[in-house]
Amino acid sequence: MALDAVKLVIPEAELELAGMPAMEIRGMTVSYGDKPAVFSVDTVVHAGSMTAIIGPNGAGKSTLLKAALGILPRVSGQVSVFGMPLEKAKAKIAYVPQRASIDWDFPTRVIDVVIMGLYRKLGLLGRIKEQHTTDAKAALERVGMTEFADRQIGQLSGGQQQRVFLARALAQDAELYLLDEPFAGVDAATERAIISVLKTLQAEGKTVVAVHHDLATVTHYFDHVLMLNTRNIADGPVATTFTAEALQDTYGGRLATAQVEQLQLPVA
Repeated sequence: MALDAVKLVIPEAELELAGMPAMEIRGMTVSYGDKPAVFSVDTVVHAGSMTAIIGPNGAGKSTLLKAALGILPRVSGQVSVFGMPLEKAKAKIAYVPQRASIDWDFPTRVIDVVIMGLYRKLGLLGRIKEQHTTDAKAALERVGMTEFADRQIGQLSGGQQQRVFLARALAQDAELYLLDEPFAGVDAATERAIISVLKTLQAEGKTVVAVHHDLATVTHYFDHVLMLNTRNIADGPVATTFTAEALQDTYGGRLATAQVEQLQLPVA
């Protein structure tokens, strides 16, 4: 058969997302009292990218993420997801909050936590069907937590809890994954497991954004970076944006020269 006679059939959902930024934030300002935590931030998250949000403590990284999701109120700003208003695109987003923000004493099993990620599929009556349980177990398998399905969530280690909440996000089968400090307080094995899953998501065409603290792993884990200190200091591809000069601008000179030199970054 001639090549020009072969028709490439692309799913309608993929056609809808093709060429669209995964997320656009325009003019985002968030204040706590009279002090802006995030001020007039513009940024574009490219579809299919792995983007790190970095900056010093108190720079507004988590605030930006929560405000973009509508969890925190904004003073100003617009958010679009794959070209749609946030309100119409929430089914395309999965969010993993900071582990420290969760009440781990709540009496529930691991499998139930993951099934909570399927709330949009459960419908108004919330009836859990066999397929929902199957999907939840598949998500747990992806993060290496199958054997803990019936364990109480409060009985898990910090790293195991983080894997469970990643599994909950995976169960949603979203297009855009937003993670707030996914590697905070986890052991090395869990960090490797999490980044492996995130890289697999990217290979599947998904988009990942993570608030991140470890500057030494930015170039290994991510291909895009947003450098934030209340304002957008710099954003773009890691290879050209994550420079020694941009780091010092972002951290306000708080980084020692030796720290920056260890990263072996290009100078702008």
